[in-house]
Amino acid sequence: MDKPALKQLIRTLAFAARKHRDQRRKDVEASPYINHPITLADILVNEGGVTDIHDTIEDTDTTVDEIESEFGLVVAGLVMEVTDDNSLSKLERKELQIQHAPYLSKKARLVKLADKIANLRDVYQSPPIDWSLQRKQAYFDWAKAVIDGLRGTHDDLEAIFDAVYKNRPKG
Repeated sequence: MDKPALKQLIRTLAFAARKHRDQRRKDVEASPYINHPITLADILVNEGGVTDIHDTIEDTDTTVDEIESEFGLVVAGLVMEVTDDNSLSKLERKELQIQHAPYLSKKARLVKLADKIANLRDVYQSPPIDWSLQRKQAYFDWAKAVIDGLRGTHDDLEAIFDAVYKNRPKG
């Protein structure tokens, strides 16, 4: 890794750590939320061979202007492309992810693929403590519907998703 790329990686990780410092995941361990964007980066780089990555701002008080100021217009656009509109209901946001998936840019599709891989792994390995079997199954099925709209983006990541999907909880 060249020096500018390393500097950018560290800057991005430091920014994400600041923004997610008080957040916890919904799993039994209440693991730090920062693990999620790091996991996405790990999936993209080490499993998918993708080296240009960013995550979303929907779970923090980060603004689009702040992302643009820190990382530029291109990154801000990508972040907005994969960020849900939290003014909508959860059901509406989930349906929009399915509808919009086929129309995302290539970079946004890669982020979505990694996000769904990471989330399915989390639901399978350490689900939120209050999730019923039906909720876990529904989450797996919804994630698959999103990914089905991304097919043809990245064969390796899609194969990884399919392998993870095979862990769909059974009744």
